[in-house]
Amino acid sequence: MVRRPRHMNAFEFAVVAGLRAGQLQRGCTPRVERCEKHAVTAQQEVAQRKVEREAAEAASPSTRS
Repeated sequence: MVRRPRHMNAFEFAVVAGLRAGQLQRGCTPRVERCEKHAVTAQQEVAQRKVEREAAEAASPSTRS
């Protein structure tokens, strides 16, 4: 079981790890020692702060077409 970082709530941890697991499934190089399951590898990466979320900027209504 991978412990989530204190700075991250459970929902954010699950979403970021899930997105990273998808990247690993598609062939991205892991940033920690590889486990049998992509989900566990992704959780370890997030827990060790090797992968973090990046906030997307919201498009303002004036910039939309």
